[in-house]
Amino acid sequence: QVQLVESGGGLVQVGGSLRLSCAASGGTFNRLYMGWFRQAPGKVREFVAAISRFGVTTNYADAVKGRFIISRDNAKNTLYLEMNSLKSEDTAVYYCAARPAGPVSTADNDYNYWGQGTQVTVSS
Repeated sequence: QVQLVESGGGLVQVGGSLRLSCAASGGTFNRLYMGWFRQAPGKVREFVAAISRFGVTTNYADAVKGRFIISRDNAKNTLYLEMNSLKSEDTAVYYCAARPAGPVSTADNDYNYWGQGTQVTVSS
């Protein structure tokens, strides 16, 4: 059973940056395809970014393309999301997710394992 724990969320001003981390355990991390999703109050959960097992392939939602960077360190069993030029509309709970089979996916129902989420609040 794969466990995922996110960290790094917090309060940041518009235009600022944050880096989220997701520590994985209970599985072979380099066999997992990983993704980040977010859910704002009153809205459905939405795709943010995804990455293949060795980081060769990435995919981003249009809303974050050019501002966010997804990466992974397989030696540390950790997934990252670097968020730059943050906007108020980026405010949400951010979740990392894992799936044991490829390819990279933008659909949340393709993912088998989820973290508990970390709150990101962007204030103006």
